[in-house]
Amino acid sequence: MVAGLHHVALSTPDLERCLSFYCGALGGKQVSEVNSWHKGNVIADRMTRLKDSAARYAFVSVGNVFLEIFEFSSPTPNDQSHRACDYGLVHLSFVVDDIHAEYARLKAAGMEFNGSPVEFEDGSIFTYGRDPDGNIIELLEIPTGASTPIIQETPV
Repeated sequence: MVAGLHHVALSTPDLERCLSFYCGALGGKQVSEVNSWHKGNVIADRMTRLKDSAARYAFVSVGNVFLEIFEFSSPTPNDQSHRACDYGLVHLSFVVDDIHAEYARLKAAGMEFNGSPVEFEDGSIFTYGRDPDGNIIELLEIPTGASTPIIQETPV
């Protein structure tokens, strides 16, 4: 039985910049050393379905989920931007207590947003922005009584 979501993995061209964003601007905490593997690691190649892969990576906790952030040096990553309608993972959504304060704080810190926060019919408020690599980040405030689902406590 699946117990819950442990982590989401991101790939970045600049691990330090990405760690700075998720630990600094978003208030996460780096919970592992920066680790790496080098070309010739057959286990990493088999699991990633890459040939001669090499990467550095670290884990960051943000609220009740971990982000695993990779910087691949081999093979050369492609530079594709994902749009919200493209197949695959679309965005990361972070629950916040005060969306207007977080929006103002992150905007002042340089995060680019598609627009100011807007309200769903149920009273939940959201906005979309981008991390330094262009990944879509949703900020979401869910008031008591809203129909938007929320996990009240971390499953064990």
